[in-house]
Amino acid sequence: MGRSGRPGGYLRPVIAPAPFTVADHLLQRLAELGADTVFGVPGDYSLGLLDHIVAHPSVDWVGTTNELNAGYAADAYARLRGIGALCTTFGVGELSAVNAITGSYAEFVPVVHIVGAPRSTVQAAHRIVHHTLGDGQFDHFLGMHADITCARAALTADNAAGEIDRVLTAVRDHRLPGYLLLPADVAEAPVPRPATALPPRSSVTDPEALAAFASAAARLIQRGAATGRGPDASVLVGLLCHRLGAAGRLTDLLAAAPLPHATTLWAKSLVDESDPLFVGTYSGAASDPATRAVVEDAGTVILAGVQFTDLTSGLFTQHITRSRTIEIGAREASVGEARFGPIELPDALAALGPVVAELDDRPRDPRSRRDRKPAPPAPADPPVTPADHTDHTALSQVALWDTVTAFLRPGDIVLADQGTSFYGMGLHRLPTGVTFIGQPLWASIGYTLPGLLGVGIAEPDRRGVLLVGDGAAQMTATEIGTVLRHCPRAVIVVVDNDGYTVERAIHGPEQPYNDIAAWDWTCAPAFFGAPATATRVTTVGELRTALQQAQQADRPTIVQAVVPALDVPPLLDTLARSLGKK
Repeated sequence: MGRSGRPGGYLRPVIAPAPFTVADHLLQRLAELGADTVFGVPGDYSLGLLDHIVAHPSVDWVGTTNELNAGYAADAYARLRGIGALCTTFGVGELSAVNAITGSYAEFVPVVHIVGAPRSTVQAAHRIVHHTLGDGQFDHFLGMHADITCARAALTADNAAGEIDRVLTAVRDHRLPGYLLLPADVAEAPVPRPATALPPRSSVTDPEALAAFASAAARLIQRGAATGRGPDASVLVGLLCHRLGAAGRLTDLLAAAPLPHATTLWAKSLVDESDPLFVGTYSGAASDPATRAVVEDAGTVILAGVQFTDLTSGLFTQHITRSRTIEIGAREASVGEARFGPIELPDALAALGPVVAELDDRPRDPRSRRDRKPAPPAPADPPVTPADHTDHTALSQVALWDTVTAFLRPGDIVLADQGTSFYGMGLHRLPTGVTFIGQPLWASIGYTLPGLLGVGIAEPDRRGVLLVGDGAAQMTATEIGTVLRHCPRAVIVVVDNDGYTVERAIHGPEQPYNDIAAWDWTCAPAFFGAPATATRVTTVGELRTALQQAQQADRPTIVQAVVPALDVPPLLDTLARSLGKK
């Protein structure tokens, strides 16, 4: 008889369940917040953590070619999913991602940066190990993140669970990046499974301040209805409505009354651009005159989550009169010169709904301007017809963006890199349901190519359409191979204009520092070893054919669109000439 009591049998060894570790706690919390992917590059200080990611039932690992690209991908992912995550190794890895994390901080994007660090015993002994400055100190890089993250923690076996929860809660609530320094041994330290979910976000809005704000706003709108040169009231929509989770409240406000409305370039696609009351994209003096009139001449203009920057305001040429303005920020609102707070942006938008609804219900005085209907919306861009751009027309910036716009379909995610792509598309009306992503404040060229990977992972059922200049694409081109593997529906349009055209427009059109090496982008699929269709086009007809084929393709498409080196979109031309004078 065997030891099991059965002939020839043996006792089956009892295998204890794997302990629940700090790494497991971190991954469970990320999944709880909606992050199902961690981007990054493996390093010896983080390999144990990566084993936990690979084994996790709901969090996946997507490796990138470098840490900067991982940060860009996590940023774009977070813009769609509400939070993103990347993992790098200590020192060399984390510092490579600093540019991306800083961009996330500037543009209100919640990204968690997890850094695998040397073992805590090594740190305590002040050993001179690789990826350090050779001084036995391990907190230099943590300190470097103080100004570009909302919360940071150096994790130990004793504090890890609480500190992870604190940092992730801050990232969620403030919509800004956070930083976790995780020594290799601490990642494997056992901790109790969390008994409860993270605490829900609590509002800081003061009810009395909110009521006072609503009353003051009602008085201003009533007064403005009799004095404005344009519509009774209009709305200018800014980026913070998206970043602070107020898109639904914004939709409710615009439905409460027939309010003409525009967006800044930074908030493009946040509202339905097919709505007849959408009057276009506002960019200060560079705006279409009809758009500018609706924003600047309204009896009252509501600035909803607007932050004016140089490149989204026509270099600060907005002309908005404070006395006729209701401005809603992240945690404060104002009516004229009066300020009210703390009031969170979603609550302020909700309070304005009943106020603007009264524009339709108030008594009419025929002697005043109150019986005036809302100003008609700015005219949409004229339809593109074969007469406008025939198939044999050589590609130009105008023809390129007209043709690309006609190709877009509801549900597409458009990523436009800073430069001719962003400003070429900025004034075009997008189909309902299209999401537009750019980075006009941090303005780091090359961001959108790894960003395409991020949105493809975040929303795999939607098509990502990348619009990027050749100079910007060369910055992060190594990620094309990852995109081709993970994003089977991606469309990449590389604007081949032989260098840094936006810089040429500002200064030095013929200077050698604005030149780049000429790449044959049609070779990308073969070089990166991934299936894709790649075409070089020089005419409108060739571009139309390539884009039509992309509509039916079951694999990624790369289009190398050749345009003149000194051709720039009209909006960028206006901005570049002004920048060149500074």
